[in-house]
Amino acid sequence: MPAQRIDIEQFLSLALLHPVLDVRSPGEFKHAHIPGAVSFPLFTDEERKIVGTTYKQKSREDAIKIGLDFFGPTLKQRVQDAERIANGSKILLVHCWRGGMRSAAISWLLDLFGFKIYTLSGGYKAYRNWVLAQFKKDYPFQLIGGYTGSGKTELLNQVKKERQQVIDLEALAGHKGSAFGNIGLPPQPGQEQFENKLAQALQNCVQTNQTASIWLEDESQRIGTVNIPNELWATMRKSPVYFLDIPFEKRLEHIVEEYGQLDRDAVIAAIVRITKKLGHQQAQQSIDLFQENNTTASFAILLRYYDKFYARSLQNREGLEKLLIAIPSNQTGAGNVGALLEVKKI
Repeated sequence: MPAQRIDIEQFLSLALLHPVLDVRSPGEFKHAHIPGAVSFPLFTDEERKIVGTTYKQKSREDAIKIGLDFFGPTLKQRVQDAERIANGSKILLVHCWRGGMRSAAISWLLDLFGFKIYTLSGGYKAYRNWVLAQFKKDYPFQLIGGYTGSGKTELLNQVKKERQQVIDLEALAGHKGSAFGNIGLPPQPGQEQFENKLAQALQNCVQTNQTASIWLEDESQRIGTVNIPNELWATMRKSPVYFLDIPFEKRLEHIVEEYGQLDRDAVIAAIVRITKKLGHQQAQQSIDLFQENNTTASFAILLRYYDKFYARSLQNREGLEKLLIAIPSNQTGAGNVGALLEVKKI
């Protein structure tokens, strides 16, 4: 039976159950892809360039002939790779950029071998249109706010353990949201891949429970090198903020514990990066104290800076008096989950 073309909604539904083969080039896949998809390129990056140039400068027929020269010798290996990926399943999902010749070629081969193949109508381009559409929807967000060092991420993780719907934006971005947020972590995903992961997380929540609250941290729009899409950011800015009102000293202790053991050169480099905003004198004083192993005094300077930054961000939203719900506490992190959920219930 020939491969069956399906729309993006059907494709993503089946992708929960069966492997997705992305037959674009390795470079395209590396740039961004459907989360969970497997790179299964028809051509290498160089081969794709040659075929594309031939298509533009000569003809479609000449491009296909050259493509067959690349594709032909690999047929057996492709089938063996597909068997390994399928792991006993007889259903595979396939897509390329626009749902054209590349997915058709792989689908023909795997269908011939006996797999049931579904291809994505419109290809990865259709998927990206779907991703961008997710950010325009209205979601029942509940934001966990608080000054730096409040332990918002730890609290968010505890909220998830309480079987609430949670999206960890910092985990998706691979960054903790400050100049120090990527120290010791792998490189961040690109903007497009961050959006793909975020759209999937939103869809997972909606599929689980369409009306239940979705908990997020009250983030800046920019998280390291990636940005929360504008439409989604606008929804966040009009959502309730449960603000952890925790004393400065408690938050400073938390910050020293969390960041004090990081690579010292990386911490100093991060302070240097915010010198212009922090002020040269304050930045140098923080660096000097840190080099003298007075981490608490060094981080106190930084914490005051971030407190001012967050306060401005918090105030700069419409209807704040109706959105802000204060939760006074003398502890940071996960221990505030009971008070948070109780206030939400009220």
